[in-house]
Amino acid sequence: MTVLIDPPNAPGHGRLWSHLASDESYAELHAFAARVGIPARGFDRDHYDVPADLHDRMLAEGALPVSSRELINRLVDAGLRRRKSSALGSRWPGQRLRRPALLRPGDLVAVVAPAGPTDQARLAAGIEVLAGWGLRVRHPDSPSGESLPWLAGSDEERATRWQDAWLDREVKAIWASRGGFGSQRLLDHVDWSALAQTRPTWLVGFSDVTALHQAVAARLGVLTAHGPGVAALAEADPRTTESVRALVMEGRSEPLQGRPGVGGVAEGALVGGNLATLASTVGTADSLPAAGGIALLEDVAEAPYRLDRLLTQLVRSGWLDDVRAIAVGDFTDCGDPDLVRRLLLERLGGLGVPLVLDLPVGHGRVNLTVPLGARARLDGAAGLLTPLL
Repeated sequence: MTVLIDPPNAPGHGRLWSHLASDESYAELHAFAARVGIPARGFDRDHYDVPADLHDRMLAEGALPVSSRELINRLVDAGLRRRKSSALGSRWPGQRLRRPALLRPGDLVAVVAPAGPTDQARLAAGIEVLAGWGLRVRHPDSPSGESLPWLAGSDEERATRWQDAWLDREVKAIWASRGGFGSQRLLDHVDWSALAQTRPTWLVGFSDVTALHQAVAARLGVLTAHGPGVAALAEADPRTTESVRALVMEGRSEPLQGRPGVGGVAEGALVGGNLATLASTVGTADSLPAAGGIALLEDVAEAPYRLDRLLTQLVRSGWLDDVRAIAVGDFTDCGDPDLVRRLLLERLGGLGVPLVLDLPVGHGRVNLTVPLGARARLDGAAGLLTPLL
């Protein structure tokens, strides 16, 4: 038995508390707490807070009495000590997020389908690209039952597979097979408190996966990679595949050249993604506003009048309040490009912040990967976005 408890000497809420911990594993600690009836909400980073009146019961159940110093030392020696500064959890707008560990050859990548079904031939070809980088790949499971044709399984099924991958300590990255429609639908089926007890994991994807990027940033405070899905890797422009590989395996993100929009220079954490998904997420617990950061926007197959409505929603809802700069990616198949640029400048130029257009991010021929949650610098006059990793 390696579950430890210190004396009830920590004051709080008018009473004294002990700390219940394990120097073996969090799994053992959670199993012990569940068996003796300690509620999950009592878990705090690396221990459970236990009221003084339950201290003797914990001893009777098999917890080992130790001093507070010994409890901390044993957690540190076991590599299980989590300080507040390193704990996963919600982050306020504009804050730089925690970065997952870089991938190395031999690491396991779980391919998941949080939104739409995937062409199997394209998926297999993309998996070969990942394998060529020396990564081990766990293939996505096929849907077990019927669902709407634009979804790769039921909401519960997709949520469970995504959550299980995040909780699996062997998995170092979760890579979306593609976007499509439906990522928002799984968010209410995820146990975010369980995910917050783990280490940061890479999430890679774009388009509809923006819903997951927003939720992971808002609820867990983890940096994510806005880049191509697995099914697009084999046929992507070489700059696209090299960009995502460089970020997740080397920690490199090169400057992105776009078209000058509104002059000025600003720095802030990158936030955003697909415009339509961002607009539909506003007002939920999973929306992380752009305040204090650089908003990234892209979209595909939206007529200019619909883009007008979506941009207006972001402005009127307050999602863009106090934004420091705006980085506009590709607006692919959205009608006359000049009209789209005119619309973007009309709706966003009045915010009085630096703005860059036509960055190679999104559904265009080149889709360079950017680290959402990392600090970046945007130069509106030069048309340049530079991640600062």
